Amino acid sequence: MNDDTLQLIVDRAAIADALHRYAAGLDHGDADLFISSLTEDATVDLTPATTKIGLEFPVLTPRKTVVEALIPTVGPLDTSHVISNIRTTVDGDTAKLSCYAMAQHFPAGEGPKPERTRQALMMNRYDADLVRDGEVWRISRLTIDSAWFSGDPSVLLPDG
Repeated sequence: MNDDTLQLIVDRAAIADALHRYAAGLDHGDADLFISSLTEDATVDLTPATTKIGLEFPVLTPRKTVVEALIPTVGPLDTSHVISNIRTTVDGDTAKLSCYAMAQHFPAGEGPKPERTRQALMMNRYDADLVRDGEVWRISRLTIDSAWFSGDPSVLLPDG
């Protein structure tokens, strides 16, 4: 194995880690972990996904706005994200990525209850640009589109 191949393997693992920090930060309402996944000037565009389920949501930028919008909205929910099918193209200190993210959302405190009926299950397609920041990769742009949705979209609203 040559050095370029080894570096590509290391980069792909670190890029996947950026996505996992993003998802885990949301799942646990952990702003610091979530922040660690994004560049300062990050843009997160959920409009392709939210429009399909009848919700209006602005494009979020920079990171401070992303955090202030998503951590209080998603963080309190009983949520779990599963990231799969990660595909990356690395070019020096930049990368492009696509993957699936399945996200199950329940109102706060209702996830573990067997009798629950309100939920929002989403299978989303993520398309992202990332940049190397020292040893860490961070998301600079993330666009989220919905492949399919099941449930009640109002679960995703702050007063849902």
